[in-house]
Amino acid sequence: MSSNDDRIAQAERHFGVRFPEDYRHFLAAEGSMARFVPPAGDFLVINSLAELIEVNEAADFQERFPRSVVIGGDGSRELLTYDFRQEPPSLVLLDVSAEDWSSAIQQATSFSALLEQFPETGWKWDEPEPSPS
Repeated sequence: MSSNDDRIAQAERHFGVRFPEDYRHFLAAEGSMARFVPPAGDFLVINSLAELIEVNEAADFQERFPRSVVIGGDGSRELLTYDFRQEPPSLVLLDVSAEDWSSAIQQATSFSALLEQFPETGWKWDEPEPSPS
């Protein structure tokens, strides 16, 4: 097991989750990204493994959004977040000031799907998705 695999496993233990394989592969191969994505022209940030715990401990995020893991965002107020309340976890967008899951806006069913659709769709700003029961 590589040291990167060890760090991924350590982050998973910290959050009490297993990251989806496509996201694990991205962390192991790419690590992070921050760029404007053409042609959508939206800014996409995927945090590095080293940033995950710090980002998620900011602003009582774990208390407001149990079973969440913030993995990136738009470089400003919107946070790209795994919703581990469901299996498989989907990716949603949450404003840093949101009070609870009712503000979540569905982005993609998987990390691979997000990376595939993002150049065409950019961020989705639809109404929040209903919470899973």
